[in-house]
Parts: sequence; C-alpha cells; structure tokens
Amino acid sequence: MKLYTHPLSGHAHRATAMLSLLNVAHDVVIMDLQSGAHKQPDYLKISPLGQVPALVDGDVILRDSTSILTYLAMKYDADRTWLPTDPVTAALIQEWLATSVKEVFEGPCGARISKFFGVPIDYDGAVQKTNSLMKTMFEPRLALHDWLVGDAPTIADVANYGYIAAVEEAGVSLADYPNVKAWLARLEALEGFPKIQSVAEIMGTAA
Repeated sequence: MKLYTHPLSGHAHRATAMLSLLNVAHDVVIMDLQSGAHKQPDYLKISPLGQVPALVDGDVILRDSTSILTYLAMKYDADRTWLPTDPVTAALIQEWLATSVKEVFEGPCGARISKFFGVPIDYDGAVQKTNSLMKTMFEPRLALHDWLVGDAPTIADVANYGYIAAVEEAGVSLADYPNVKAWLARLEALEGFPKIQSVAEIMGTAA
C-alpha cells in the first residue's frame, strides 16, 4: 500500500490518521507540491485532479480523502467500529463526511489556505462560515455527546478533525466553543492518532 500525501494538507491528514489508528503498514510518498509534482503525468494517472491524498492498494486506486477513510474502515477494521454497519449510523456518518468536504472546506479550511497560501478566498467570509458552523452544528452536538456520531469515534470525527484543529493557527479563535476543543483533545488522546502539524512546525522543519 502506498499513500501519496503532504503534511500541510488537512485532507491528507485524514488518510494518515486512519492508517495510523488501524496500524496498517504502508509506504509514504511526500509530494512536492511547490514544484508541481502533483501535476506531473505519472501522478495524474493516479489522481487525475492532481490532488492529495491518493491511496494505492494493489489494484485499488483512490483519490478522495473520505473515500479512503471508507475503504480503510471497511477493509481493515474487522470490528467495524470506525464505520458501523447499522444503516442509520452509517447514514449519519455520511452526513458528517459531507460536512467535512463542503462546510468545513469553505470555513476552517478556507481561512487557513487564505491566510497561509495566498489562495484567493475571502478570509473574513471563511471566518464567518467557521463561526456559523461551530455554533449551529459542532458545538451543539458536542455539548451533548463525546463524538459526532454514536458513542465512539468514527471516520466522521477523523474527517472533520484536521482543518478545525488547525483553524486557530489561521487566526480563528475556538474560545467560544469549549466542547469543540474538548472533542479535538479526545481525538488527539486516542492511541495512534497523529495530531495535525502546524504550518510553523512544517515550514520550520523544511527550513
């Protein structure tokens, strides 16, 4: 198995975290995004949109972070705790996966890539979307429950963690959302769960 990734990508962190939590042996290929390695023909055969992460497991090639989470949970978690087979639970997890790729992308992720990577995204708008998302979705849910779905962590939590955990580095305070912060800490306390690295840590290492 081979994971194509980059430490600055919150999307890629999802796959990295799940592989670590399940203790799945794999090779890691760090893509040099700055040099455009993700746009080279060989990689585009794996990930036609030129994005990370991508996972290659034998004949299986996956180019989407939430698809990778689903695949890993179904193949390597024999107890199906990370993606239960119960239809209602699975459907609720799918709702949160959808949130991770739309609302979390537009809010916390948008604020981060606007601040650090010069992507032409409305920073103030992304901050507003982040606060709205925390107030209407995450804080109310996590005020009553430890996890986003059910009574144990699932791939819903893994999918939503990265960009929310990193958003304060982008200047968006989570001080008004104590239950969100407690949820982030619970995830980071799980055996095998890798805390997302800050931009400062990664760039400092690169320097």
